[in-house]
Amino acid sequence: MKSYLYLLSLLALFAMGNNADIDQILEENNNTIVESESSQNKVDNLSDEKDSLLAEWKVVVKQVEGLRIYNAQKRAQIKAQEDRLLVLENQTKEIDTTKRLIPGVMTNIALRLEKDIKDNAPFLIDVRLGRVNQVLDILVDPTVTESERVRQVLEAVNIEREYGRTIETYEDAIVLDGEEKVVNILRIGRLALLYQLKDQSEAGVWDNELKEWVKVEGYRIPIRDGIRMANKTAPLDLLSLPIKFKESE
Repeated sequence: MKSYLYLLSLLALFAMGNNADIDQILEENNNTIVESESSQNKVDNLSDEKDSLLAEWKVVVKQVEGLRIYNAQKRAQIKAQEDRLLVLENQTKEIDTTKRLIPGVMTNIALRLEKDIKDNAPFLIDVRLGRVNQVLDILVDPTVTESERVRQVLEAVNIEREYGRTIETYEDAIVLDGEEKVVNILRIGRLALLYQLKDQSEAGVWDNELKEWVKVEGYRIPIRDGIRMANKTAPLDLLSLPIKFKESE
């Protein structure tokens, strides 16, 4: 009996000792779980922070790339503007040089025009020389702008050029055999300048080598028809006229 009670006492002591160990183990396990959850929370927080930083980094990278492209475009624009400024500067220098040359060039053109009028067939001679003289006066008039001077010269040149594309007839007084007579003049471009008496009894042509009017035979009818064509009283047609060409040297 005493042995049995002693065994029960030992078992009780052993049980009490095991319960203390179990409680300690459970407590340590709970602490471990808590620490594990805390660590997991820290890991989760770090992961979220990493994702946030990664997203921000991607945004910054895009912004940097955009700025790089923008800066490259701006550099190209600045380079193009600098090149354009250089071109404009060179053009300005060329314009200044040209402006200094214009007065002399315009005067030379007007003088050549005057010489051409005097050296060739004398049709509308007073009108044409008067126009050139007016241009020469304008070229030395300080109140006239440079652009207006150029315009006047070019207009005179164009008028002279148009004479080569047209035919016309007009009345004029010319000297024939030392006597001034009123005749009908027929101009065929710049190829021929002809005359016919009012009664159509005589016709002739201007000889630019002799610098005088020369009577011609056999062209009375063609010259008459040419005068009618120029007056638009007859349709245009082919004419047989005494045109003299200067032989090339």
